[in-house]
Amino acid sequence: MESVQETFSLIAKTSSGLESVLAEELALLGAEGIEELTRAVSFTADTRLMYKANYHLRTALRILKPLIQFRAKDEDKLYDHVRQFDWSQLLSVDKTFAIDAVVSGKYFTHSQYIALKTKDAIADQFRDRFGKRPSVNVANPDLRINLHIQGDICNLLLDSSGESLHKRGYRVVVDKAPVNEVLAAGLVLLSGWRGETHFVDSMCGSGTIPIEAAMIAGNIPGGYYRDWFGFQRWADFDKELWNSILEEASDQMRDIEVEIIGSDRSAKAIDIARENVRKARLHKDIQLFRKPMEQFLPPVGDGVLLINPPYGERLEEENINQLYTLIGNTLKHKYKGYKAWVISSDFHALKLIGLKPSRKIPVFNGPLDCRFVCFDIFEGSLKDKKAGK
Repeated sequence: MESVQETFSLIAKTSSGLESVLAEELALLGAEGIEELTRAVSFTADTRLMYKANYHLRTALRILKPLIQFRAKDEDKLYDHVRQFDWSQLLSVDKTFAIDAVVSGKYFTHSQYIALKTKDAIADQFRDRFGKRPSVNVANPDLRINLHIQGDICNLLLDSSGESLHKRGYRVVVDKAPVNEVLAAGLVLLSGWRGETHFVDSMCGSGTIPIEAAMIAGNIPGGYYRDWFGFQRWADFDKELWNSILEEASDQMRDIEVEIIGSDRSAKAIDIARENVRKARLHKDIQLFRKPMEQFLPPVGDGVLLINPPYGERLEEENINQLYTLIGNTLKHKYKGYKAWVISSDFHALKLIGLKPSRKIPVFNGPLDCRFVCFDIFEGSLKDKKAGK
């Protein structure tokens, strides 16, 4: 019988607008004490759930484990508090570490300097105790430590993910202005699509949205293609537990029964998408076409269209207004029976689609404030639909 594991708090970081989706994902994984924060969700977990969260979650960027909290109003106090903690529990002189610092408020204003002071406190403790110190490796450390300071409240957290979880491992190349994998998965989940109907992205670029859709339909974990996670280099890493999670996830994957399609007017984009789809081993599940949106004919019947068209700040587009008018006309004439979802930061251009949205969800694509908008494309008019004709 498996022993009951100790529980602890974790914080899953995400993009603005995806907090509710991440909370739903965590609930499905069996997390408790779930609380939505700004660009994050906190929850209670044991080691098994921490491993599972890293492996399964689609809309998390990092999973952080709170370590210590203290108050400090200057660099010396910060240094003293950090140095008091026994870092030999987590690190040894032959391991590497890195500090990621985020600061806000009046006491600390320079995140890089604060990261340096924290690094010094840890290194000095090792030098005094063992005559040697662990090395810093910013790119690929054995232990990544997150320092978050708001006012005089300082939190040190362990990054159990290592590299950001949006780095899935399947994207070999990207076309210009790609949507990141976490946002792509978040958009698919926000649309409500779970693999029951056809899925089309007729402006697919590098293929990220169709790949994330196929992963959802096939129940392929978000971290399936990654080589490693931060917690695998921790001193207390439980390899047997980790292998049991991989095995369990493998048993839960399923065949994809619906059509998932990506198309784009750019030959270069489709070549890139094809390479990424092949790397994800989804070439039998995702169909790719080189066609502009207005020429592509989607599968008949119910389905979801999800597109990330160019918007003014994101890509140069000769006539953005003309493009969005074209999107609207194409939806009306070719996507009967579909729910059509469009993400854009160009709110004026969205109105030129000329259809009444059934939903508008605020999300961010990087720094861009966007709306994720749903249009229900009915046979006949909306008036007829309401009248039950």
